[in-house]
Amino acid sequence: MPLLENEILQFLRNPAEFEALALKIFEFQRKRNPIYAHYCKSLGVEVDSWKNIPAVPQQAFKRSELRSFPREATTIEFRTSGTTGEGYGRHFLPSLELYEAAVQFGWDFFGLPRHPFVLLMQSPDDAPFSSLSRMGGFLAAQQRDRFFISKDGVLGIDRLQRFIDSVKGPITLFGTALAFLNLPSTKLPLPPASILMETGGFKGSGRETAKEVLYEQLSESFGIPISAIWNEYGMTELSSQFYSSGIGNSHRGPPWLRFVVINAETNEEAETGQAGLLKIVDLANLWSVLAIQTQDLAVARPDGGFILVGRDPKALPRGCSRAMDELLRTSQELRVRSYE
Repeated sequence: MPLLENEILQFLRNPAEFEALALKIFEFQRKRNPIYAHYCKSLGVEVDSWKNIPAVPQQAFKRSELRSFPREATTIEFRTSGTTGEGYGRHFLPSLELYEAAVQFGWDFFGLPRHPFVLLMQSPDDAPFSSLSRMGGFLAAQQRDRFFISKDGVLGIDRLQRFIDSVKGPITLFGTALAFLNLPSTKLPLPPASILMETGGFKGSGRETAKEVLYEQLSESFGIPISAIWNEYGMTELSSQFYSSGIGNSHRGPPWLRFVVINAETNEEAETGQAGLLKIVDLANLWSVLAIQTQDLAVARPDGGFILVGRDPKALPRGCSRAMDELLRTSQELRVRSYE
């Protein structure tokens, strides 16, 4: 195991100083990821804090192979859904050790219960490129019978009902927002003290439902209070997740996951209370890039978390567009060289 990977795993178990480790990972990636190195050079940023580590636009994962390890060592490829018509992004890993540790320790950091899992998603065997399915598999100890969507996308509602009826104690029902919306309108009361975890949005589905409306529907359908409904905010390009509960509460991450809200006009940190683009730094993202510039709009909160307020698929902070062009040009040059 590489020494830096081991150091990150130790941090996940026993968090220490974020800044020093973030800068060490940045240097590791800048030296071993030629596409990222050229991107950083194009931006010309002086890196003296985790907050100004150059963040790669999320879109770059659709057009470049961002690896900080040899290509031939790739064993895992996660893909975004590609539902927007722009193709899918790809996140490559040489192993799942860091990813699994980030999932497990992140879940436990927030004191989320280890009830039996009921997963409204496909199993990793049926969806090998889905990071969410892999996450569900880790949480459910790879129990295939805990996945209730088949390989062809059919929800096993009768099997779900039988499982819920057979469980004596509380459960954790975990699925995408769309999976919950596609459930029949019949009620499925969960055992007392159960929680519901929803994730994802409605991108590319043609359906939009306000969070307040969705949570009211879920509360009524499953017989649980809104405070027992959680949201997991993550993405294929990351290894760690943010969580929030109920309505109006901030999303917060574990100690190895941080964010900055960026003013797109100045490319600087937005003022308190000002909406901006969410930049995320994930120490568990050793094998690609640790800093990612999302297209999600957010407002930082005094409690150390953020509130999501929307999405701007066209926005990039000032200066990122030029550097993005350089990143794509470099990626193309390296791809051509690899075939010469």
